[in-house]
Amino acid sequence: MSITAADVNKLRQMTGAGMMDCKKALTEADGDFEAAVDILRKAGQKVAAKRADNETNEGVVLIAMNADHSNGKLIALACETEPVSKVDAFNDLAKNILDAAVKSHAPSAHDLLAEPLADGRSVEGHIIDLTGKIGEKITLAAYENISAEKVVSYIHSNNKIGVLVAFENVQGADVQEVGKDIAMQITAMKPVALDKDGVDAETIEREIEIGKDQARQEGKPEAMLEKIAVGKLEKFYKESTLLNQQFVKDSSITIRQYVESTQKGLTIASFKRIALV
Repeated sequence: MSITAADVNKLRQMTGAGMMDCKKALTEADGDFEAAVDILRKAGQKVAAKRADNETNEGVVLIAMNADHSNGKLIALACETEPVSKVDAFNDLAKNILDAAVKSHAPSAHDLLAEPLADGRSVEGHIIDLTGKIGEKITLAAYENISAEKVVSYIHSNNKIGVLVAFENVQGADVQEVGKDIAMQITAMKPVALDKDGVDAETIEREIEIGKDQARQEGKPEAMLEKIAVGKLEKFYKESTLLNQQFVKDSSITIRQYVESTQKGLTIASFKRIALV
């Protein structure tokens, strides 16, 4: 059958796909709009599969806070190139995904991918569709959802790094300023855990092996390597766990001391940092 410009435009309005892709899909489907939509979705799946191993270092990070700042949600929608991160359709999808997270209170990225958007199709389905339309890999790179007595949020100026800091024992204090200071510390210093107890066993083992290898290369005796590596591990804790880091705005104190000086009993319960790099 003859495919008219009006038919092509109708399918384009329905799907957001390009004019030529819509014409090709309608021709293949012999004018059947539902079949043409399926063809376009399958095309998106093919593009997604083809580009599955591509790196996605660009995109946008968004945060949503509830009214009393007791919960924060943080997402990163990633793509391959900076121009795509500026496209309206990409940013609209990121906002819609964040809205779905707020509405559903999804506990994990896996759960969020299964949540429906306004048209009933899943977040994952929309990501695949947009991948097909744009022609490069798009992925929900990260999602965090944390609750506490007070949660402070921070988005870095490039919109590619976001941080949530959760406080307990606030006792009515305004933690916005201290929270922003700590969030900026997390942004810059990239702590791997809140305190040494939060560092996973694999990281500890790796740091010990690195410490041993460094000492070995320095010519230290084999019998001393373990002791030297443990000493280096303590240095790692000071540099890489938030509460033990030097405060970047005042190197004479640690983050733990800064929090304690702000208000007695105030504690950081947790933090989340996601970045597109």
